[in-house]
This record gives sequence, structure tokens and C-alpha cells, in this order.
Amino acid sequence: MPFDPVVLLPLLVELPFEDGYVQSIISVSLYVSCTAVALSTLVSIPVALLMGFTEFPGKQFVKSIINTGMGFPSVVVGLLVLFTVSNQGPLGPLDLIFTKEAMIISQFVLATPPITAISLAAITGVDENVRDAARVLGGTRLDTALVVIKEARYGIATAVLAGFGRAISEVGSVLIVGGNITSADGISQTRTLTTAIQLEARQGQYDTALVLGAVLVALVLLVNAIVVRLGDTEAVNR
Repeated sequence: MPFDPVVLLPLLVELPFEDGYVQSIISVSLYVSCTAVALSTLVSIPVALLMGFTEFPGKQFVKSIINTGMGFPSVVVGLLVLFTVSNQGPLGPLDLIFTKEAMIISQFVLATPPITAISLAAITGVDENVRDAARVLGGTRLDTALVVIKEARYGIATAVLAGFGRAISEVGSVLIVGGNITSADGISQTRTLTTAIQLEARQGQYDTALVLGAVLVALVLLVNAIVVRLGDTEAVNR
């Protein structure tokens, strides 16, 4: 009987989990993290612009809160969100406990401080002459803000990517509010890459945990590569 390598191909590529398991986990992870970061960006950048263009009492206090939020324990955030979405919490009637929406809220809280802080640093780092030139040319406050955003765009992009990195690698808070749930057929409902790695390693399924870890590392490396590329592009433009 002649040797047929095609027969052995399924054995070589056989993975230590059911079909659709990893794909569903990646899908949930990206959906939750991307949605949370998108919502956080819509809030963080206007806040950074407001703080960068205006002076008001307590501004330094607000900045200190934002900076503190960058290192706030994720499990505490998860616990607070759990109380908020529980039956006795203010969002209890929405029945959000152990859902993707609760995980999005948790990651939104975690991603907002770094996006705001880094965006603010990028905006305030723009040369004052750029703002003066926009005003001299008759630009309104909106025109000046748009010019500053254009100058700070690489820093803002870095802020968004940093927020995504914080969100996609989160485990404590999403485990608390999401519950790490899969359906009967093994498809993820609220299980993410990080919570799956934690579960598989605890159960001794190290081969599966390594595959999931490799996927997570690949995503993080991709984010880092984008940040480095943006930094190199900014340096060349200067």
C-alpha cells in the first residue's frame, strides 16, 4: 500500500480541544475588548481635550484620580461592577450579571484611565506655538482642537492601543462579572482567552492552555508591533 501523507495530516494538526472552542473564545475576547475600548475612547478623548484646553478648580485632583485609576486593582473593579449589575444593584433590572455586557462595563472602567492619561499627555505635549498659530489664523476653539488632535494623533493612537492591551489581557474582573461560562457544546458564552488559560491550567490541560496562551501572546505582540510602528513613523515625520 503506497504511503499517503494526506492520511496523516489530520493527526499532525489535531488540536487538544473541540471544534469551535478556541474560535468562540477568541471571538468573545475580541468582541468584549474592542467594544469596551471603543466606548472608552469615545469618553476618554473628549475628557483629555477638555482637561488639555481648560483650567478649572480641582484639575490636578482629577488628574491624580485618572493616574490612580491606571493602577487600580482589577479584581476590585470586577467586584464593584458585580455589585452594580447584581439584583440588588442599580443596574439589576437589566439582568446583566454573567453576560458579555457586564464584562464590557468592567473592561471599560479598566481601559478608560490609561487612554485618558496617555491622550492627555499627548495633547499637552503639543507645542504651544501650534495652538497660537491656529488662533492667529482665525481658527475657532474647535479648529484649534482639531489641529492639536492632528499633531497628537500618534500619542492618542498609542493610548487606545494601551487601553486595548489592558483590556485583552484582563482576567480578574471578567472572571468575577462574566462567570467564565460555556454552553453545553463547549462554545464560549463569557469565557475569554485569559479566563480559559487560567481554567485549563488549573485542570491540568496544559496543552490547551499553551495553545490559548500562544494566541493571546500573538495578539499582544500585534498590538505592540502597531505601537512601535506608530512611534517609528512619528520619529521619521519629525
